Amino acid sequence: MLLYNVTLIIEESTEAAWLQWMQEEHIPKVLATGLFVSNRLLKVVDSPNEGVTYCAQYVVESLADYEAYQLNHAPALQEELNLRFKDRFVAFRTLMEYVD
Repeated sequence: MLLYNVTLIIEESTEAAWLQWMQEEHIPKVLATGLFVSNRLLKVVDSPNEGVTYCAQYVVESLADYEAYQLNHAPALQEELNLRFKDRFVAFRTLMEYVD
């Protein structure tokens, strides 16, 4: 099992619109790929960054499923984020392996 984590820092003025879009559109589209077994969305309460920080986490069973997502789905979904919230966020992505 692997955890795909997307950390995103969004401008405060855009937070409400972004959060609604994430919950109603983006996350359902990610899950509709059928490649993830679960997800969660977290808000960082003690972030040292300017803006508001969130972590979207998706659990994937195998590296092959993660790679299929990255190849077949991630580019279009990330482009939608970039077009909708251009210059109002910074994001970075990490893939982590469960230890036990």
